[in-house]
This record gives sequence, structure tokens and C-alpha cells, in this order.
Amino acid sequence: MKTSGTQKAQIAIEMLFLSAIIVTVIGGFISLAGSFLQLSVRAQNKLQAFAIAESGIEYYRWHLAHAPTDYQDGTGHAGPYVHNYYDKDGNEIGQFTLTITPPPPGSTIVTISSAGTVLADSSIKKIIAVKMGIPSFAKYAWVLNSNVVFGTTAQVYGVIDSNGGIQFDGIAHNLVESALTTYTDTSNNNKTEWAVYTTSVPADPQPPTALPTSTSNVFLAGRSIGVPAVDFTGITQDLATIEATAQTSGYYATGSGAFGYDLALSTTTFTVYKVTALVAAPNGCTNAQNETGWGTWSIKTETPYATGTIPQNGDMFFADNLWVRGTVNGARVTIASGKFPANASTYTNIIVNSSTQYTNFNASDTIALIAQNNIIFGLNSDNNLTVDAALIAQNGSIRRFYYGSSCGSSYIRNQLTTLGIMGSNQPSGVAWGDPVTSGYSNRVYNYDTNLLYSPPPSFPLTTDQYSLISWDEVQ
Repeated sequence: MKTSGTQKAQIAIEMLFLSAIIVTVIGGFISLAGSFLQLSVRAQNKLQAFAIAESGIEYYRWHLAHAPTDYQDGTGHAGPYVHNYYDKDGNEIGQFTLTITPPPPGSTIVTISSAGTVLADSSIKKIIAVKMGIPSFAKYAWVLNSNVVFGTTAQVYGVIDSNGGIQFDGIAHNLVESALTTYTDTSNNNKTEWAVYTTSVPADPQPPTALPTSTSNVFLAGRSIGVPAVDFTGITQDLATIEATAQTSGYYATGSGAFGYDLALSTTTFTVYKVTALVAAPNGCTNAQNETGWGTWSIKTETPYATGTIPQNGDMFFADNLWVRGTVNGARVTIASGKFPANASTYTNIIVNSSTQYTNFNASDTIALIAQNNIIFGLNSDNNLTVDAALIAQNGSIRRFYYGSSCGSSYIRNQLTTLGIMGSNQPSGVAWGDPVTSGYSNRVYNYDTNLLYSPPPSFPLTTDQYSLISWDEVQ
């Protein structure tokens, strides 16, 4: 059968139309493949830029490990700081640009921003920002180098750590830990006890019977035994160093020739008085517990000695016993007391009988009280005493001596509230008996989180190495 010219023309048109469709489809596939390839290459470049940005962070972390106070990339001038980035064959493939924000005054936290780019695509940039800081020893509510007892009315809101054993009968809102596993508790008839235990109902069993796993009524965040010991030598900062900086650019007071000094803080200023007489113990008020250094530790008379502004470096040193009181506002200060050459017979104390407080609780206000011997709360201390400070008893203890009922109405006080760290070398305590027969009936110990990376001036750090605090992919 013959095909007409019209039919041939129709078939040709159909073939042409079909060919156009096939070409269009193939073109679409080719275009799609090209797009996928471009996306793949761009994704690879983004990953490369991200890796370069991370390399910038790791580089500066390494740099700070070797030069902890250099925030200018070794250049001596302001940034940003641009570094070329090379592959394993030595070919330049990108750059990272660093922006370094030094720690603000009183802080160890440095902020590092690293922007990574690739030569293959200048439109791609990845930015990572991190905060790194050097932690201080102010990471505990209580840190001790000895055994300790916390009574039923004690509440602690920070970590407790001791190189000795801990009998804890109050409420611990954070971890309680000891470097020991067991110990002989001299305050509990010389019984062998687990290194962290309670006599509160239900009381813990004695070794070798295992500690119960559930301790929710006392150890709300748990407990640990056999942890690494605290380097207490590191916590008890060399007072001679603080003395030297106080003499050169802080405030320094030599021996008083009397009973010591009384330091009254007032916002950013201070007044120093020379203590000329102490309150005598009332008739019948005696050293019933035969405690070394017992006394009322309460001021009877004093005379003005000096006034001034809290020094810019924050270091104040007194070569004598020292009473401290008052409030700071926008001030960061370390107040130390000691006599050199160091001799146990002349160690000095810091006494806090009146509330010593911050105005601001954002690290702009900090106080450290570092005593060569004891931190003492005297007979006539406030009935409700508040102390916002990092307290360190370098060679002694944090204590209130035993005052019997014959010592007057102040023999029992209502409440001691602290915010900061309590660091003690020797066995410490501010209450006697359970229920309390002398001292502070209620004790509330709070931890100041600001002190970890924003400690008071000259306060000891755990290391000279930076730790990562936060990591954020900005772009």
C-alpha cells in the first residue's frame, strides 16, 4: 500500500516532535546532574570552610597553651588575624580569620571567633565562636583538707570536697565527695565509717556493708568516695605573693602594735581602724573545750587609722589580725592577713563578726578573705550573719569557738549564710552539738558560680591551661 505525501509529512512532524521531547528531557537530566554536581561541590566547600574555621580555634587554643596571656596572636597589635590554610601537599586552599576578645577585668574567659573560607568559592564562609577560661579553685562550697561534720540543720548548695572523711546529717543539694574510701571518725566514738556517710535516718551502715544507692533524703545529688585528692597547697595561695603586690600597687598595713585592724568596706572605699581593746569574757565564760586561740574575738575599742579607695589591682594585705565588715559595690578585692617570716606561733587570723556583702551578684563584686591561720566568727558576731566571700584558712580552720551559756546571750546565734567558697586546712565548724548548744543554729552555705572563671584578684587557679566553656556555630 502506498503512503500519501500527507501521511509522510505527518509522520515527519511526529518524529520531529518526539525528538524535541527527547532532547528536552535529556537536556533536563543534564541540567539536573549539573545542579546536583554544583550542590555537591558547594557542600564539600562548606565542609572544608567549616574544618578550616575549626582549625583556627584549635590553633589559638594551642597558642594560649604556650602564651596564656597573649590575646594578639603574637603580633603585638589589634586583629583580626588572617592565616592561610594548606592541604597535606602544601597547597593553599583557604584561610581562617581570628577575632580575639580578651577576658574582661577579673575574668579568665577569652572569646575566640574563627571565620573559615575556601579559595574555590569566595561566597562561602563558616564562623565558629568559642569561650575558653582557666578555672579557679573556687569551684566548691566547701573544700577541706581534714575530716568534717555537718549537723542536721546544715544546708549546702554547692559541691563539698574533702581530703578527709565527711559525716553529713543535713541536706546536700550538690555532690559530696571525699578522697578517702573509709576513715576512723573521732567525732563518732572512733568508728570506722565510709568516707561520706550520714547518721540521719536511715543511717548508713558501717563498712564492709555497702553504702545504699538511694540517699535522696540527705545527698540530693549523690556522693562519691575515693576521688582524687584536692591539691590544697594550690588553694592556699602563697600569701607572700599577695603581700608583695599589695606593697607595690595595692594597700599594705604593717603590724598594728595592738590587737590588729578593723577594715570597714563601703562600696569602693574603705576605712581602717586600729583595735585597741577586745571584749573581755564574762564571768564564768571559759575555754571549756581547751581550744587553741580561744577568746571572744570581739572589738571593745578602736581608733581611726587610715582611709582610702580599694586599689585597682584589688590586693590588700594586713600584717596582723584583721576584722572585716561592710559592703562592696563595683569592687573586686582580695583581703589577706599574715606575718612573715612565717611561724606557727605568730600566724594571724581574719575575724568576721558583722555581715560582709556584695551589692551586685554578676561578678562585678567579689571578695576573698585569706587568713594565714583561722577564719573566726567571734562571740559577739551578728545573730544573722551573711558573708559573701571566698574564705580560705591557709593553715587553720573556719570556726566559731565554743561559748557556753555563761558567756551571755550571744553564745547561740541564729543563722550563718555564706555565698562563695569555704576552704579550710584543719577541722572546721561553726556550731556545737546537734541540736546546737553553742554557735549558729542554722547554716546555709551557697556556692557562687561566678567565682569559677571570675575569681577575686590573685585567687589561685587550678592550672594555667584553658578549658572549653561554650562552642557555637555562628554561620
